Amino acid sequence: MGSLKVTLCAGAAVLAALTPAAHAADGGTVSVTPASPAPGAEVALRITGCSGTTGSAASDAFVADAKLVGTAGTLAGETQVRSALEPGSYDVRITCGGITVKGAIKVVANASASPSAQPPASPVAPVHAGGGGTAHLAAADARAAGPGTAHAVVGLLLAGVAATAVALRSARRSRRPARPGTG
Repeated sequence: MGSLKVTLCAGAAVLAALTPAAHAADGGTVSVTPASPAPGAEVALRITGCSGTTGSAASDAFVADAKLVGTAGTLAGETQVRSALEPGSYDVRITCGGITVKGAIKVVANASASPSAQPPASPVAPVHAGGGGTAHLAAADARAAGPGTAHAVVGLLLAGVAATAVALRSARRSRRPARPGTG
């Protein structure tokens, strides 16, 4: 698990190094990762050269404004690109420390836009929720693991045998002569 974290961190560092940066008016930079997101993608924003510790990034391309936080000089935040957005260039307004920086984000067409091209949603890391030895039974298809025709026939035969036994016992009791002194 430790090597997975190292790999992810190294991948993030490479992406950060390859991400194109736009220059802000005061000498700072603004970067968006990924640089050209598809509709519905999560984007990470980072601005350097800002004098405040909080800020925001707004665009018609975003689902919601990105809240930027960090130390004086470097702010970062995340948001999501609207899923029904047409590919093209959209203005981005970043406000921090009393300044407003304008830039643009280029949204590209989603390569797997057709639903048949996307794999079905499934958990990446399912939670072990207990269940002991019966967890595999809960995951089984109820139709495949449930009673079938053979089970129904056996159940009906057992019910018939039980009904016959009760009827015979009742008939034997009613044919017995009454004992003297019991009645």
